[in-house]
Amino acid sequence: MSRLKVIALASLALAGGAWFLNGQGSNSGSIASTPFSGGLVGAAHAQEAEIDISTIEDMVMGDPDAPVTIIEYASYTCPHCASFHANQLKQLKADYVDTGKVKFIFREVYFDRYGLWASAVARCAGPEKFFGITDMIFEGQSEWVRAGAPADIVEELSKIGRIAGVDGEQLDACLRDGEKLQTLVAWYQQNAETHGIESTPSLVIDGKTYSNMAYDDLAEVIEDAL
Repeated sequence: MSRLKVIALASLALAGGAWFLNGQGSNSGSIASTPFSGGLVGAAHAQEAEIDISTIEDMVMGDPDAPVTIIEYASYTCPHCASFHANQLKQLKADYVDTGKVKFIFREVYFDRYGLWASAVARCAGPEKFFGITDMIFEGQSEWVRAGAPADIVEELSKIGRIAGVDGEQLDACLRDGEKLQTLVAWYQQNAETHGIESTPSLVIDGKTYSNMAYDDLAEVIEDAL
Protein backbone atom coordinates (compact mmCIF):
# COMPACT_ATOMS: atom_id res chain seq x y z
CA MET A 1 0.00 0.00 0.00
CA SER A 2 1.16 3.54 -0.67
CA ARG A 3 2.68 5.77 1.98
CA LEU A 4 0.24 7.30 4.43
CA LYS A 5 -0.85 10.86 3.83
CA VAL A 6 -2.24 11.12 7.31
CA ILE A 7 -4.04 14.46 7.37
CA ALA A 8 -5.28 14.53 3.78
CA LEU A 9 -6.55 10.95 3.76
CA ALA A 10 -8.17 11.24 7.16
CA SER A 11 -9.97 14.35 5.96
CA LEU A 12 -11.15 12.47 2.87
CA ALA A 13 -12.41 9.62 5.05
CA LEU A 14 -14.38 12.07 7.11
CA ALA A 15 -15.79 13.68 4.00
CA GLY A 16 -17.07 10.24 3.08
CA GLY A 17 -18.65 9.89 6.49
CA ALA A 18 -20.27 13.28 6.03
CA TRP A 19 -21.76 12.09 2.75
CA PHE A 20 -23.34 9.09 4.45
CA LEU A 21 -24.70 11.12 7.32
CA ASN A 22 -26.51 13.48 4.96
CA GLY A 23 -26.89 11.35 1.85
CA GLN A 24 -29.99 9.42 2.97
CA GLY A 25 -28.71 6.44 0.95
CA SER A 26 -28.95 8.23 -2.37
CA ASN A 27 -26.74 7.27 -5.30
CA SER A 28 -26.60 10.82 -6.58
CA GLY A 29 -24.45 13.80 -5.63
CA SER A 30 -20.81 14.38 -4.84
CA ILE A 31 -19.44 12.70 -1.74
CA ALA A 32 -16.70 15.11 -0.81
CA SER A 33 -18.78 18.22 -1.46
CA THR A 34 -21.67 17.20 0.79
CA PRO A 35 -21.76 19.44 3.89
CA PHE A 36 -22.08 18.00 7.37
CA SER A 37 -24.13 19.96 9.86
CA GLY A 38 -22.69 18.03 12.81
CA GLY A 39 -19.22 19.58 12.49
CA LEU A 40 -17.28 16.57 11.24
CA VAL A 41 -13.72 17.81 10.77
CA GLY A 42 -10.43 16.64 9.31
CA ALA A 43 -7.74 15.10 11.45
CA ALA A 44 -5.64 18.28 11.45
CA HIS A 45 -8.51 20.14 13.09
CA ALA A 46 -9.37 17.19 15.31
CA GLN A 47 -6.16 17.70 17.25
CA GLU A 48 -6.99 21.36 17.76
CA ALA A 49 -10.42 20.38 19.10
CA GLU A 50 -8.73 18.06 21.65
CA ILE A 51 -11.05 15.18 20.92
CA ASP A 52 -11.18 12.59 23.70
CA ILE A 53 -9.88 9.47 21.98
CA SER A 54 -9.98 7.46 25.21
CA THR A 55 -13.55 6.52 24.27
CA ILE A 56 -12.23 4.32 21.43
CA GLU A 57 -11.72 0.74 22.54
CA ASP A 58 -8.77 -1.36 21.41
CA MET A 59 -9.87 -4.64 19.86
CA VAL A 60 -7.86 -7.45 21.46
CA MET A 61 -7.39 -11.19 20.96
CA GLY A 62 -5.55 -13.46 23.36
CA ASP A 63 -4.42 -13.45 26.96
CA PRO A 64 -4.18 -9.84 28.22
CA ASP A 65 -1.15 -10.92 30.27
CA ALA A 66 0.65 -12.65 27.39
CA PRO A 67 4.41 -12.04 27.40
CA VAL A 68 4.44 -10.48 23.89
CA THR A 69 2.11 -7.78 22.55
CA ILE A 70 1.57 -7.30 18.82
CA ILE A 71 -0.38 -4.38 17.38
CA GLU A 72 -1.41 -4.66 13.75
CA TYR A 73 -2.16 -1.45 11.86
CA ALA A 74 -4.30 -2.21 8.82
CA SER A 75 -6.71 -0.63 6.36
CA TYR A 76 -9.85 -2.47 5.33
CA THR A 77 -9.25 -1.36 1.75
CA CYS A 78 -5.62 -2.57 1.64
CA PRO A 79 -5.16 -5.80 -0.40
CA HIS A 80 -1.94 -6.64 1.45
CA CYS A 81 -3.87 -6.42 4.74
CA ALA A 82 -6.51 -8.81 3.40
CA SER A 83 -3.72 -11.21 2.46
CA PHE A 84 -2.11 -10.89 5.90
CA HIS A 85 -5.41 -11.78 7.57
CA ALA A 86 -5.96 -14.76 5.29
CA ASN A 87 -2.45 -16.10 5.83
CA GLN A 88 0.00 -14.85 8.46
CA LEU A 89 -2.65 -13.92 11.03
CA LYS A 90 -4.30 -17.35 10.93
CA GLN A 91 -0.94 -18.98 11.66
CA LEU A 92 -0.09 -16.37 14.28
CA LYS A 93 -3.39 -16.99 16.05
CA ALA A 94 -2.94 -20.76 16.09
CA ASP A 95 0.72 -20.74 17.13
CA TYR A 96 0.94 -17.80 19.49
CA VAL A 97 -2.37 -16.10 20.31
CA ASP A 98 -4.40 -19.20 21.17
CA THR A 99 -1.48 -20.62 23.14
CA GLY A 100 -1.26 -17.59 25.41
CA LYS A 101 2.08 -16.31 24.13
CA VAL A 102 0.85 -13.21 22.24
CA LYS A 103 -1.73 -10.54 22.96
CA PHE A 104 -2.90 -9.27 19.57
CA ILE A 105 -4.39 -5.80 19.07
CA PHE A 106 -5.96 -4.63 15.81
CA ARG A 107 -5.96 -0.92 14.99
CA GLU A 108 -7.55 0.57 11.91
CA VAL A 109 -5.85 2.88 9.44
CA TYR A 110 -8.03 5.12 7.27
CA PHE A 111 -6.69 5.60 3.76
CA ASP A 112 -10.13 6.54 2.45
CA ARG A 113 -13.79 6.99 3.33
CA TYR A 114 -14.59 3.33 2.59
CA GLY A 115 -12.17 2.11 5.23
CA LEU A 116 -13.85 4.39 7.75
CA TRP A 117 -17.28 2.99 6.89
CA ALA A 118 -15.93 -0.55 7.16
CA SER A 119 -14.55 0.27 10.59
CA ALA A 120 -17.91 1.63 11.72
CA VAL A 121 -19.56 -1.63 10.66
CA ALA A 122 -16.89 -3.84 12.26
CA ARG A 123 -17.10 -1.98 15.58
CA CYS A 124 -20.88 -1.65 15.62
CA ALA A 125 -21.64 -4.70 17.76
CA GLY A 126 -18.62 -4.32 20.03
CA PRO A 127 -15.64 -6.58 20.71
CA GLU A 128 -17.65 -9.81 20.64
CA LYS A 129 -18.30 -9.63 16.91
CA PHE A 130 -15.43 -7.36 15.84
CA PHE A 131 -12.90 -9.93 14.65
CA GLY A 132 -15.52 -12.09 12.98
CA ILE A 133 -16.87 -9.11 11.03
CA THR A 134 -13.33 -7.97 10.26
CA ASP A 135 -12.57 -11.37 8.73
CA MET A 136 -15.72 -11.13 6.62
CA ILE A 137 -14.85 -7.62 5.44
CA PHE A 138 -11.37 -8.68 4.37
CA GLU A 139 -12.64 -11.88 2.75
CA GLY A 140 -15.16 -9.91 0.70
CA GLN A 141 -12.86 -6.93 0.05
CA SER A 142 -12.51 -7.49 -3.68
CA GLU A 143 -16.29 -7.42 -4.03
CA TRP A 144 -17.52 -4.63 -1.75
CA VAL A 145 -14.82 -2.11 -2.72
CA ARG A 146 -15.99 -2.46 -6.34
CA ALA A 147 -19.70 -2.35 -5.60
CA GLY A 148 -20.13 0.91 -7.51
CA ALA A 149 -21.53 4.13 -6.09
CA PRO A 150 -20.80 5.02 -2.45
CA ALA A 151 -24.33 4.06 -1.41
CA ASP A 152 -23.77 0.63 -2.96
CA ILE A 153 -20.55 0.20 -1.00
CA VAL A 154 -22.33 1.20 2.22
CA GLU A 155 -25.06 -1.35 1.45
CA GLU A 156 -22.53 -4.12 0.82
CA LEU A 157 -20.74 -3.35 4.08
CA SER A 158 -24.06 -3.24 5.92
CA LYS A 159 -24.97 -6.57 4.37
CA ILE A 160 -21.83 -8.08 5.90
CA GLY A 161 -22.88 -6.71 9.27
CA ARG A 162 -26.39 -8.10 8.93
CA ILE A 163 -25.03 -11.53 7.94
CA ALA A 164 -22.92 -11.39 11.12
CA GLY A 165 -26.09 -10.84 13.14
CA VAL A 166 -26.05 -7.07 13.66
CA ASP A 167 -29.44 -5.38 13.50
CA GLY A 168 -29.97 -3.14 10.46
CA GLU A 169 -31.09 -0.16 12.53
CA GLN A 170 -28.06 -0.54 14.75
CA LEU A 171 -25.76 -0.55 11.70
CA ASP A 172 -27.47 2.56 10.34
CA ALA A 173 -26.97 4.32 13.66
CA CYS A 174 -23.28 3.37 13.75
CA LEU A 175 -22.70 4.68 10.23
CA ARG A 176 -24.48 7.94 11.07
CA ASP A 177 -22.62 8.58 14.34
CA GLY A 178 -20.60 11.61 13.26
CA GLU A 179 -19.00 12.13 16.66
CA LYS A 180 -17.75 8.53 16.71
CA LEU A 181 -16.38 8.80 13.16
CA GLN A 182 -14.59 12.00 14.05
CA THR A 183 -13.10 10.42 17.16
CA LEU A 184 -11.98 7.33 15.25
CA VAL A 185 -9.99 9.46 12.82
CA ALA A 186 -8.34 11.46 15.61
CA TRP A 187 -7.52 8.16 17.36
CA TYR A 188 -6.07 6.74 14.15
CA GLN A 189 -3.89 9.79 13.56
CA GLN A 190 -2.44 9.79 17.05
CA ASN A 191 -1.72 6.05 16.90
CA ALA A 192 -0.05 6.37 13.49
CA GLU A 193 2.16 9.20 14.68
CA THR A 194 3.04 7.45 17.95
CA HIS A 195 4.27 4.30 16.20
CA GLY A 196 5.60 5.85 12.99
CA ILE A 197 3.15 3.99 10.76
CA GLU A 198 3.93 4.64 7.09
CA SER A 199 2.39 1.62 5.34
CA THR A 200 -0.06 -1.20 5.93
CA PRO A 201 -0.03 -3.74 7.29
CA SER A 202 2.47 -2.67 9.93
CA LEU A 203 3.20 -4.59 13.11
CA VAL A 204 4.30 -3.14 16.42
CA ILE A 205 5.91 -5.95 18.43
CA ASP A 206 6.65 -5.03 22.03
CA GLY A 207 6.93 -1.39 21.03
CA LYS A 208 9.07 -1.80 17.89
CA THR A 209 7.50 -1.12 14.50
CA TYR A 210 7.96 -3.55 11.61
CA SER A 211 6.67 -3.53 8.05
CA ASN A 212 4.76 -6.48 6.61
CA MET A 213 6.75 -9.72 6.63
CA ALA A 214 6.50 -13.42 5.82
CA TYR A 215 5.26 -15.65 8.61
CA ASP A 216 8.63 -17.33 9.21
CA ASP A 217 10.23 -13.93 9.74
CA LEU A 218 7.39 -12.87 12.05
CA ALA A 219 7.73 -16.06 14.09
CA GLU A 220 11.46 -15.44 14.46
CA VAL A 221 10.83 -11.94 15.84
CA ILE A 222 8.27 -13.33 18.27
CA GLU A 223 10.57 -16.13 19.44
CA ASP A 224 13.32 -13.58 20.07
CA ALA A 225 10.87 -11.55 22.16
CA LEU A 226 9.67 -14.51 24.25
